[in-house]
Amino acid sequence: MKTNHHFRIAGHVLFMTMLCVPYAFSKSAGPAKDPFDETVHVADYLEPAIPRPQQAKIASDKLAALRAKTGRAPNILIIVVDDMGWGDPGVYGGGVAIGAPTPNIDRLAHDGLKLTSFYAQSLCTPSRAALMTGRMPPRSGLTRPLLTGENPKVNPWADEDTTAKLLSAAGYRTALAGKWHLGEMEGTQPHQVGYDEYFGILSVVSEMSQVIDGNLYPDLVNKPARMAAVSKLVLPEITAGEKGKPTHVVQHLKTTEELGMLDQQFADFSDKFIRSSVTQKKPFYLVHAFSRLHNDNYPAPGYAGKSPAAFPYKDAVVEVDDIVGRLMKTLKETGQLENTLVFFTSDNGANEDVWPDTGYQPWRGGKGTTWEGGVRVPGIAYWPGMIAAGRESDGLFDITDLFNTSLAVAGETKRIEKTRYIDGIDQSGFLLADDGKSARQTVFFYSETSLTAMRWQEYKIHLKVFQTDVARQNIDESTLVPTGTTPWVFNLYTDPKEQRSSGHRYFEWGLPRVVGFIKAHAGTYQKYPMKNLGLDVPS
Repeated sequence: MKTNHHFRIAGHVLFMTMLCVPYAFSKSAGPAKDPFDETVHVADYLEPAIPRPQQAKIASDKLAALRAKTGRAPNILIIVVDDMGWGDPGVYGGGVAIGAPTPNIDRLAHDGLKLTSFYAQSLCTPSRAALMTGRMPPRSGLTRPLLTGENPKVNPWADEDTTAKLLSAAGYRTALAGKWHLGEMEGTQPHQVGYDEYFGILSVVSEMSQVIDGNLYPDLVNKPARMAAVSKLVLPEITAGEKGKPTHVVQHLKTTEELGMLDQQFADFSDKFIRSSVTQKKPFYLVHAFSRLHNDNYPAPGYAGKSPAAFPYKDAVVEVDDIVGRLMKTLKETGQLENTLVFFTSDNGANEDVWPDTGYQPWRGGKGTTWEGGVRVPGIAYWPGMIAAGRESDGLFDITDLFNTSLAVAGETKRIEKTRYIDGIDQSGFLLADDGKSARQTVFFYSETSLTAMRWQEYKIHLKVFQTDVARQNIDESTLVPTGTTPWVFNLYTDPKEQRSSGHRYFEWGLPRVVGFIKAHAGTYQKYPMKNLGLDVPS
């Protein structure tokens, strides 16, 4: 099988023959469909999904009834926290227990659907690109974070569609508040790739704090020549824009106190955007992307020491929770609570490298790795009257699914172009049927353009693993290495910390399944190749 030369699966396409595991073939030419493969291929540009016609009908009927009742399409609010660990919210085992209560986030889960197997990619830029486009990072080319003064050689958005772009064309008001981190150059900013409005930061808070905080970055701030050079690359500022209009600077940021106010200003924008959309009687699609909890966390007024833990990160968790409560209050006051799908998540796991300015997950690894700690994040779907309260599911849900699901909720899936591969799956039936199940069979994880791992049922399969030589140094002191004779396999129900592979001993029956799923995934790159933006890291 010919694949893109960047796609590497550590030679494991051959391990079936080495293990001598039988594979089912039909009597006619070619292999029979694996009995474990539950999916159906609807089109070659769409990720195969598990058909669930009954819950699809329930979702369709519910959405039709709601539209008949309200006379308009439903709103969509996606809340993305930066670097929040799976275990940070109280409903996921954190909260009060780890010194930072999260009553508002917990309430969303108690009154909605708590997903215990929601997955993102291991770094912020790849995850955010996947959320916006419904496509795996190698397809968009946004395979790693953009760093100080760095811009891709080509515009990654020139041939991409965002959910915002498609819904704006369908009559929605679309906006992004907060962190972007998907391009700063002309043509790559939120209001230039589909959002009607944008208010926030184009990079990430640590890019700005490094030229402001002399206590944390003395070797930069206290070196005049070095600062002068970096200042030509980094502009600590809040920017804003509207579709078809130039970007403008709202505020130049000069102090850590001003950095501490970022998320309050983002909340002000989102509050105003929701209220103005209701006034205009137009449905809205809003991505509220916190700058927190990414390092470096500086307290907003009234939040220093507000958490029981009294650490800056924990105080920031309390602030995030308060802002979530504020947005829910805005929806209620405007009469839109029952007409808005709210989805709460994080772009990747907690960044253990910056401890103690970091969160918590009970899994192995953290941000930057494809161990569970790097990619398994909170996922909560809330919609009064549409999503039954008190639900909890371990069904697989990938961050790319928010693309298809948002379009399905809006009734606009017909706008998905057939010219690019879409990795996302419509999960509206999973969310809206009271006993809904996931339509997703597998989740794939990447380190840049290299496939490293996948999740299938309760099993996590690693083709390459991150070996960390120093505790918590998942980014700064880890090595990505291929596994040996067989992939490393962990049953996440019995070994959730991925401590000892049991693939050869207890998973021989599953290894051929894994090979088949990986081959099928790799095969999609033949017609829909990876995009090279020049972000390759020399090796």
